[in-house]
Amino acid sequence: MEKEQLEHIRHSAAHLLAAAVEELYPNAKRTIGPAIEDGFYYDFDFGAEKINDEDLKKIEKRMGEIVKHWKQFEHREVTVDEAKEFFRDNEYKKELIEEFAHEGAVLTFYTVGKFTDLCRGGHSENPSKELRNFTLLSVAGAYWRGDEKNKMLTRIYGTAFPTKEELVEFLRLREEAKKRDHRKIGKDQELFLIDDRVGKGLVMWLPNGTIIRQEIEKLAIEMEEKYGYQRVVTPHMAKEELYLTSGHLPYYKEGMYPAMVMDDGTYYMKAMNCPHHHIIYGSSPRSYRELPLRLAEYGTCYRNELSGTLAGLLRVRGLTMNDAHIYCTKEQIKSEFTRVMELTMNYFKIFGLTNYWFRLSKWSPDHKEKYIDQPENWEMTEAVLRKVLTDMNVAFTEVEDEAAFYGPKVDVQFKSVIGREESMSTIQLDFLARERFQLRYIDETGKENGDVFVVHRAPLSTHERFTAFLIEHYAGIWPVWLAPVQVAIVPVSEKHVEGAELLADEFRKAGIRVSIDKADETVGKKIRKTSQSKVPYALVIGDKELEGGKLMVRVRGREEQVEMEKNEFVDKIVHEIMYRGQV
Repeated sequence: MEKEQLEHIRHSAAHLLAAAVEELYPNAKRTIGPAIEDGFYYDFDFGAEKINDEDLKKIEKRMGEIVKHWKQFEHREVTVDEAKEFFRDNEYKKELIEEFAHEGAVLTFYTVGKFTDLCRGGHSENPSKELRNFTLLSVAGAYWRGDEKNKMLTRIYGTAFPTKEELVEFLRLREEAKKRDHRKIGKDQELFLIDDRVGKGLVMWLPNGTIIRQEIEKLAIEMEEKYGYQRVVTPHMAKEELYLTSGHLPYYKEGMYPAMVMDDGTYYMKAMNCPHHHIIYGSSPRSYRELPLRLAEYGTCYRNELSGTLAGLLRVRGLTMNDAHIYCTKEQIKSEFTRVMELTMNYFKIFGLTNYWFRLSKWSPDHKEKYIDQPENWEMTEAVLRKVLTDMNVAFTEVEDEAAFYGPKVDVQFKSVIGREESMSTIQLDFLARERFQLRYIDETGKENGDVFVVHRAPLSTHERFTAFLIEHYAGIWPVWLAPVQVAIVPVSEKHVEGAELLADEFRKAGIRVSIDKADETVGKKIRKTSQSKVPYALVIGDKELEGGKLMVRVRGREEQVEMEKNEFVDKIVHEIMYRGQV
């Protein structure tokens, strides 16, 4: 089914939800109810009455009864006075009516059955037939018009599909998503903590999560060294003048933390690493022999996100980016972009990520006000990026009017294991920084050349977002090289603890992360705990093992144990760690 038709079904389902609520809760005031990516919602003011998830079945049942009598949507144009009279007791609708009228829009009512709403259109053509496969999902709070200064309303979410099979599959994936929720797994495995006393959206990495963070950064350091990057470290803040030069001020000011007035000027927490890197590039004369110059940083930035938009690790206020900027000539763009693409795909191979494709995001000559006015550079750079994607024979699409204001970009799109499509990372080409920061190099003739292009790249996204994606992808079952604990040792009794400690020391010297369960519990209970914690390998240590006998290795996810010599077992794990699971 076409996307537009699906939106019409879901928008109609939002009307159906409002009709049911109006019958069940006559004092409720409806506001707006759009179709969204995975379904629809409608916001209501229930007054003093409280609605929770337990009420959804009742509302859903009434929706099913109402829709049987819905034949088709009929629309009519109305005047402002007619519309206000119809919604005389609903201040929310009257606010919308006045706004639409001010914009010069034609006001239209849509009626189906006994229900009428202010609406711009886009509905199911046969609601009694097409609105059969719906369900209500959850209840949440939402400020009127998204403004925290306004009243908090009750938002009811739902979804609808053309077929029952699609609805069932959606609900299956939704349940799978709950099992893989990075916030739940992160808490169960003690990976990270967000505490209001520190601040919303500010992540504290616990010991287990810090191990994962360090392993990912270690991988980045190794890969960037292999690909010719030089690592730098820049401050967490800078003076106002830097962000005026970069263009973050005043255009991005709302996304930055408020200014800090010091005795030597005004400072801001950095929202991007690139201005600092540009300063480093320009700190000394550059020769053409130095280009391309690749500067990399695992740098932390800060964004002033609204508290209501924060979501675990997916949207935070303090974010650490696997960031780098490549300074190159026009002739080097293709080869450098190709190398970044190769690096990105090598990362994904290591992490076992396969369901991805690329999106070439271009400018639009019809919306020149959004972009730097250099048509020739736009055409040239887009052609180069298209050539890279074509020559590499990767799956990609092209989208107009989605570029950064300073140049085209290639976004990496992922289909997650729960069926959600999202942008993971981006590779951007910038031909504005050279003007703002006077980026130059001395060319082969000894003359100063200002034709410097900058490639922005963060193949592993922000660390927070990428970790959330990995938690979901692995469902908390970490590959050996990333697992916070790689081997769990279970002493049979207290008398075996000392020997287990000596064995653990051997493993640690080999670079293996080990835990020992010293609890005064039965072996069976300890093994169950180890299984629940998803440790890759577990060893039960008793007299036989401490006397030099073979180890009985419990492998995560397998019923049977594997008998191995100690040195053989150590070599196996060291190999898995060293090669990160790659053959």
